[in-house]
Amino acid sequence: MQDWGPVFISFVLFILLSPGLLFQMPAKSRLIAFGNFQTSAVSILVHTILFFALDAIFLVAIGVQIQLGSD
Repeated sequence: MQDWGPVFISFVLFILLSPGLLFQMPAKSRLIAFGNFQTSAVSILVHTILFFALDAIFLVAIGVQIQLGSD
């Protein structure tokens, strides 16, 4: 049986936290902008820190596990 939790959680967070896709933080003129499809170096850094923090919370602290395959 394989644990696909880390793969699935990391994939979903990577898509959702891509700068400019759903939101961008910090934006060019505001703190946060939604759906503008633009990015900057500071925004990439902030989204990277958010990604690793949320990934660590979901995988280490909560311990999300998704078991697939036959036993």
